Amino acid sequence: MRRILFPLIFGVAGLAILVSLGIWQLQRLAWKESILADIESRIAAQPVALPEAVSQDEDKYLPVTISGEMETGEIHVLVSVKQVGAGYRIIQPFSVDDRRILVDRGFVPTTAKSDARQTGAMQVTGNLHWPDEIDGFTPEPDVDGNIWFARDVPNLSTVLKTEPVLLVARSNTDPDVTPLPVDTAGIPNDHLQYAITWFGLALVWAAMTGYFLWRSRAPSESDQQ
Repeated sequence: MRRILFPLIFGVAGLAILVSLGIWQLQRLAWKESILADIESRIAAQPVALPEAVSQDEDKYLPVTISGEMETGEIHVLVSVKQVGAGYRIIQPFSVDDRRILVDRGFVPTTAKSDARQTGAMQVTGNLHWPDEIDGFTPEPDVDGNIWFARDVPNLSTVLKTEPVLLVARSNTDPDVTPLPVDTAGIPNDHLQYAITWFGLALVWAAMTGYFLWRSRAPSESDQQ
C-alpha cells in the first residue's frame, strides 16, 4: 500500500491541477465571447453624430457619421493585408464644424503611396477607435519617408494637428482606397484551444498515473523469490 500511496497522491493532485486549468480556460472563453459580442453590437449599431467630448472608455467602437472637409496631408501606416500583401493605411485630417480629427480611410498598395487622394466636402461613416498597436518591438516611424509602423494616435494627431480622435471609415468614395473597417477579427480568442490542450494533458497524466500505479502494485522479482 505504501508503494502506491505517493504515486496516487501525486497523480490525483496533478490531474486536479490540469483539469482545473482546462475549466478555467472554458470560463475565460465564455468571458471573451461575451466581450466580443458586446464589441460587435457596438460596431453594428446605428451611427450617431460625433460626441462633443469623446471618451476613450465610453465611445470606443462608437459608430459615427461626420460631414465636413477631407483635408490634404496624409500619413502612411505600413500594414499587411491577407491575400493582398503589404501596403499602407491612409490617415488624413478631417475638419467637421470647428474641429479636426483623424480619419483612417483604408488601404492602398505600396505602389499607390504617393497618389493624390480625394479631398473636399464629403460624408464619412465609421467607428471611433483607439488601436493599441505600440510595444517595445515597434520601430520608430520614418517621418522623412512618411512611413509609420503603427497607428500611434497621439503622435499622428500632433503631426497632422488634430484632436487625438481616430475614425476608421466603413466605406470610401475614393475608388483607389479600400476601407478596412473596424472588426473583431484581430482580437485573439484562443481559449478553446487552450482548454483542449489542458484536458488533453489531463488525459495523458491520468494514463501515466494509472501505469505507475499498476507497476507499483506488480510484485518485484525479489518479492517472488
